[in-house]
Amino acid sequence: MTDSEIKYFADKVFVHRWPHDTPLWGDSVKKQLDDSINKNPEKKQVIVREKTIQIQNIAFSSLKKIGISIPFFKDECTMIFEGTFGKLSAHAHITIKQRNYLDIFNQLISWREKLFPSK
Repeated sequence: MTDSEIKYFADKVFVHRWPHDTPLWGDSVKKQLDDSINKNPEKKQVIVREKTIQIQNIAFSSLKKIGISIPFFKDECTMIFEGTFGKLSAHAHITIKQRNYLDIFNQLISWREKLFPSK
């Protein structure tokens, strides 16, 4: 892992079309996402790079509205973002329940600050 790359396995990931006024996803895209991410019970590899987030074999770019939080009373970290893969727009929810979720949370916050510096 390089300084500009964060790798971890997510316990739960859900990707859906967003915003709703963007082009509809074809059945093959829905099936690919369901098979590899949405309905796959296995942990999903997430690789966060400078300007992209890769979940399994799907890379998201044009990232915006990145939220990173630790829900009250839970030992987990959640990241939600908007981005594109190919020409399609998406909204992704990623949950990490690993023992080191605080370390991952801090790395993600630092990465987001570098991507979108505060004014």
